[in-house]
Amino acid sequence: MNQEINRDMKQMTDRENNQEKNQLRIYPVPKGAVLQADYSLRVRNVGAEDWQELKVYRVKVDMHDVRSASMVYFDFSGKVEVEITFPKFYTVYRVDIRPLSLGIMPETEPKRITFILDKPVNLSVEVNKDRFHNLHLFAGPIEEAPDKAGANVLVVKGSLDRPGCLGDGINAQLEAMPEGRMLYVEPGIYYIGESVWHLPSHTHIYLEGGAVLIGGLALEHGEGLHISGRGILYLADYHRFTGINGIRLNHSREIVIENLIFINPPHYTVSLGDCEDVELRNLKSFSCEGWSDGLDMMSCRRVLAEGCFLRTSDDCVAVYGSRWDNYGGSREITVRNTTLWADVAHPTMIGVHGDHRKEGDVIEDILFENIDILEHHEFQPGYLGALAINAGDKNLVRKVTYRDIRIEPFEHGKVLDFQVKWNKDYNPAPGREIRDILVENVRVMSGDGEEPSIIAGYSGEFPVRNVRIRDFYRDGRKVESLEEAGIVVGEFAEDVKLE
Repeated sequence: MNQEINRDMKQMTDRENNQEKNQLRIYPVPKGAVLQADYSLRVRNVGAEDWQELKVYRVKVDMHDVRSASMVYFDFSGKVEVEITFPKFYTVYRVDIRPLSLGIMPETEPKRITFILDKPVNLSVEVNKDRFHNLHLFAGPIEEAPDKAGANVLVVKGSLDRPGCLGDGINAQLEAMPEGRMLYVEPGIYYIGESVWHLPSHTHIYLEGGAVLIGGLALEHGEGLHISGRGILYLADYHRFTGINGIRLNHSREIVIENLIFINPPHYTVSLGDCEDVELRNLKSFSCEGWSDGLDMMSCRRVLAEGCFLRTSDDCVAVYGSRWDNYGGSREITVRNTTLWADVAHPTMIGVHGDHRKEGDVIEDILFENIDILEHHEFQPGYLGALAINAGDKNLVRKVTYRDIRIEPFEHGKVLDFQVKWNKDYNPAPGREIRDILVENVRVMSGDGEEPSIIAGYSGEFPVRNVRIRDFYRDGRKVESLEEAGIVVGEFAEDVKLE
């Protein structure tokens, strides 16, 4: 009898532990959100009987020929089963789930797939090789929301049926509260007054899942800002030449932005100018306009971008020196555990802009680590390179490391483009020098659109020096020469070695 009781108690405890471990969180979708019907999705915890349906958002991609793709998000712990059906596809002959490095192989039927996830991932699900009407699936970790009933918290009551407003007018209420205050935004659609909300320092803005803000955010000469939650910044209705960024941070420090989704900002997703001590975590973004970069850093110090998924129609990540009213070099920049998809231009770019009126800037101590590059698509000859350093404006670029980079077949471009150059569209002067570069454990899957990589200086006075290429793989095989790697060493490049 005691054995039976102990067994029953153990089974009950196991069930309770599994229930605690296996969680699934679906967020509400407010009325008026722009949705897409190419895919139908259901999810459930492994072992559960009942499915939960997900609504799918529309995101626009690729400025060359703007098309509507799909995006969905949820959070989970333990294991979750995903079911996707394809009502808009007449015939399904192939489904790819990328990044390929994750090795997710679905169970397939003619118009239905299922697969299991056991960790947070950012995915692209592509039917019949179609990268432009694909489904972006963001499965995040379970997050415990802050206590909105706590002290020093201002709650914005939302509605799923009608829109509300946010903006500078709410700042007076926040600034009347002590520093360390929180604004908690409940689910709903909110229009930002005058399109850009200028945030106060020493504030935590929390956007609950299902909160959709229409407009951009900004911080000028501030500090101590934290923006988090599972909310969406929706900017698809703004014209390209409005120049509105998803978030603009200028002359500011001690900032954390995490877990937000950006739908089609007409300019940068996050613009950093003269900022320091910044963390950008688990941001997801889509853009489809010229100049709609992802994360751009001008004259910045100590920036970490981690766990992001950036699909942009200009550079995904760019690190520069002086530009506009930002002056000085950039240093100690880390981008890691991130997926980059450049429908146009570069997945990564370093060095174009600097203080050409004086002696240029120093851009140094840059690390790209554990990166999946899903696309690089550019035909303009001066703008190729999945991993690009183009030193202009008298800049010195040094101590840059690319480590554990996986590059999938891309439409058109180069793997590497390390050049001191004079791009007269952007640079009043050529760059000064590139030196001390390490390329380590880069794995390239060859494609039809790849051109040879190039490493070259501008002149004997403005060279490239000391480039180490270590453990470079092409199609699964470690290369034995620069020629096998597809790398051309041009003029004024010294001490370039394959190891």
